[in-house]
Amino acid sequence: MRAALLSLLVFWGVAFGATPEDRLSAVFQAIEANRLDDALQRVDALIREYPNFRLAHLVRGDLLLARARPLETFGNVAKTVPGEKIEGLREEAFARLRALRQRPGDDRLPRYVLQLHPEQKHALVVDSRRSRLYVFGNDKGAPRLVADYYVTLGKNGMEKTREGDQKTPVGVYHVTGNLPRKKLTDFYGAGAFPINYPNEWDRRQGRGGYGIWLHGVPSDVYARPPRASDGCIVLSNPDLESVGRYVQVGLTPVIIADEIEWSDAGAVAAERAALAGAVEQWRADWQSRDTERYLAHYSSRFASREGQDYDGWASHKRKVNSAKRWIKVGLSRVAMFRYPRERDFVVVTFDQDYRSDSLSNVMRKRQYWVKEGASWKIIYEGAG
Repeated sequence: MRAALLSLLVFWGVAFGATPEDRLSAVFQAIEANRLDDALQRVDALIREYPNFRLAHLVRGDLLLARARPLETFGNVAKTVPGEKIEGLREEAFARLRALRQRPGDDRLPRYVLQLHPEQKHALVVDSRRSRLYVFGNDKGAPRLVADYYVTLGKNGMEKTREGDQKTPVGVYHVTGNLPRKKLTDFYGAGAFPINYPNEWDRRQGRGGYGIWLHGVPSDVYARPPRASDGCIVLSNPDLESVGRYVQVGLTPVIIADEIEWSDAGAVAAERAALAGAVEQWRADWQSRDTERYLAHYSSRFASREGQDYDGWASHKRKVNSAKRWIKVGLSRVAMFRYPRERDFVVVTFDQDYRSDSLSNVMRKRQYWVKEGASWKIIYEGAG
């Protein structure tokens, strides 16, 4: 009964605008069910519509070969075909199959997205191991999975450190621009969305390089192997256009991880509440003009955007606060994201409305918080 229902859903999905990946998944499902003629009909229809989908052509070749003899492996082509080309297509197939079989349940959330502010409609989270980009909608500040896509990442893996290393960075970024197809060469396909690598934390760690984008592919290919870019996040052109509908320049976060840590809604909410409490106490202690209590929120490893260390920052704040008769601090549009790979490390951005008897200003601020023992401490602070 379940298999029949799945087949019906697949049929209706293809009939009513399923994506090319959905349709390829239906081919794989037909092969697993030993419905080889059905699989061949489906893959032929897919190739007619997307003739540059090279993986679909490889699957078709396997299906034709299976009529004559059992297949020894996926991509069972003649030995005259360059092995690296077939291996890239095999890796793409396995990545797409893993995504189909390991799609997270509705009760699983990425541990990284603690809070989106009201204007951030979506967040993008990249899972390197799965070659997958997940789009999460903003459900009253909490993430809700709305779509996911196959992606290509850096030829040499993850954690970019320098220009030309052909690695994809790991961290929390945001989209900084939208470059349309007409302003780019065909190499970038349907367009590009640059992100702000290197960010403040990258620079503090001595990481360099530039030009990390989400972008499309040349017109003669549908997709590239999982590890084939110079460090960028690469999608098929239809997928890039789909993702582009979710992107807000300057607002959409892009979190890139080795492998997404999934959690349940309760655990994410508890982490969000604990960090929100620390941020609120920092705000209240600053407003109280009790400078020592305020400074207790800062790590001894602290550095400001201007390069001040903890001692310089503390001296400056003691001098400034002692001259104030009153201080009011308001925070709004608060967003909080846990950093991949780092242990208990979070980036917090917010609009800060500062007022005192001698100064008033509003600014976008970014802080990095780290857990030291049982307490959250600020290790970096600067304009966001």
